[in-house]
Amino acid sequence: MYSLARSLLFRLDAETAHGVALKGLDLADRLGLAERLGGGRVEDPVELMGLHFPNRVGLAAGLDKNADHLDALGALGFGFVEVGTVTPLPQDGNPRPRLFRLPEAGAIINRMGFNNAGVDHLVARVRASRYAGVIGINIGKNLTTPVEQAVDDYLTCLRKVHGQAHYITVNLSSPNTPGLRNLQFGEHLDALLGALREEGSRLDASSGRRLPLAVKIAPDMSPEEVGLVARSLEANAIDAVIATNTTVSREAVAGLVHADEQGGLSGRPVFEPSNTVIRELRRRLPGMPIIGVGGIDSGEAAVAKVAAGADLVQLYSGFIYRGPALVGECARALQARFAGQ
Repeated sequence: MYSLARSLLFRLDAETAHGVALKGLDLADRLGLAERLGGGRVEDPVELMGLHFPNRVGLAAGLDKNADHLDALGALGFGFVEVGTVTPLPQDGNPRPRLFRLPEAGAIINRMGFNNAGVDHLVARVRASRYAGVIGINIGKNLTTPVEQAVDDYLTCLRKVHGQAHYITVNLSSPNTPGLRNLQFGEHLDALLGALREEGSRLDASSGRRLPLAVKIAPDMSPEEVGLVARSLEANAIDAVIATNTTVSREAVAGLVHADEQGGLSGRPVFEPSNTVIRELRRRLPGMPIIGVGGIDSGEAAVAKVAAGADLVQLYSGFIYRGPALVGECARALQARFAGQ
């Protein structure tokens, strides 16, 4: 069924197709068909970050930036859904076109630029949702906020989403907001994470619930740079790391149509680079939960991501190319993998 739908969707430009597909999932949810599209819900529970995940397969941030489609996506059988990236104020993002398919490589390039309706809209949508699963909210800074003042934007988002999220992801690794990746290193990273940890602890104490903090990092780092990030994560008592975001490298797609477009490259070409970062993180942070994302387009790829050191996985580009059935396929593959331990 999805092969036919994809052939029609792929005749549209990528961003239009994205919107049409999400509206189609909303309709399927209203008709009670969404769970069947995902291949059936898989129960493979795991406890991480103090949270109960029904299975190990989640949806990565970026697909539902405003939580407008949370019910439909959650009904597909994901163990958790991450929405965002959201910023304090609404912003349009970069001019269109800004989303490009590279089907020969199973890849996508995007330079969306944190287009979203703002944190207040997202919080309202989460509150209105029926979805009862684990919700991650991915937070970032507005384009017009100087990098030197980025902490203020992250703190604003943290305060506003604290009551609605099950965990929060600090996005420091999108290549589409100028200067953002500079926050991944050194004093910038320690200052930001320290402020978020302190404010998070204050909010936890006042609310009576502990909200885990995760950090999403880039694949374009040397082992030494991964080590620097790992030390900061550990020093600031961060609860989990998401590895990885999109890459700025074009080595794996050189010569393909759209390969020279600016933005972050996701999908199959990021599979091994993200695994390399995951292995290094696992070596340096043996006890920290790792959420592996990048190039998962089959159950076998999900198992390989876990073999590299991930505890949970997230889908994005593979979900676009393979459709909702990939959710159940990956969840069943990981269920079998852990049942065999």
